[in-house]
Amino acid sequence: MSMNIGRIAQSLYNANCLRFGSFRIKSGALSPYYIDLARLLSSPKDLCNIAQITSELINKIMSAERIDKIASIALKGALISPSIATIINLPCIIVRKKKKEYGAKGRIIGTEVNKGDNILFFDDVVSEGISKIEGIKPLEDQGGNVKHLIVVVDREQGGKEKLEQKGYLVHSLARISEIVKFLAETKKISDNQAISVLKYINKA
Repeated sequence: MSMNIGRIAQSLYNANCLRFGSFRIKSGALSPYYIDLARLLSSPKDLCNIAQITSELINKIMSAERIDKIASIALKGALISPSIATIINLPCIIVRKKKKEYGAKGRIIGTEVNKGDNILFFDDVVSEGISKIEGIKPLEDQGGNVKHLIVVVDREQGGKEKLEQKGYLVHSLARISEIVKFLAETKKISDNQAISVLKYINKA
């Protein structure tokens, strides 16, 4: 297990981002856990840690190819992406979930999308990949090129694989199985809590 997995798991634990119980996710299925990365806003040190690890990965990608802008969809990813954009010094785009009909209209806010822009898409988690397609489409409709997607946590429900079948490269900072195993090994959560998540993943 890499050092970054421990850093990520510890930050999510410190900020109380990982909760156990019974939660209905976007697909309608019930999950024994929920990841709320908005909780990082309550712990600036841990927010900075996640932003720094993400920035290190983006810099690695940019060492091989050009990235012009970073984008995210409202709400969870959009709460974190400006911190990342500041570290790597790239313009930031937020994609609204719905088109705004007054003021700054449309779905794109922040910097504009220019034809030919190479845009890296960031979000909090990937489950089945549905919201990623919803967020990427407005960028591509305006001429942006989206190749790389980064998520903090892969929920291991097939979304990463579905997106890669569509030609995207999906990078996750950590898989949920890695996170719960680390937290169980370090006695932050119970073995039963970790087992409930691992069983859920295996059934997905």
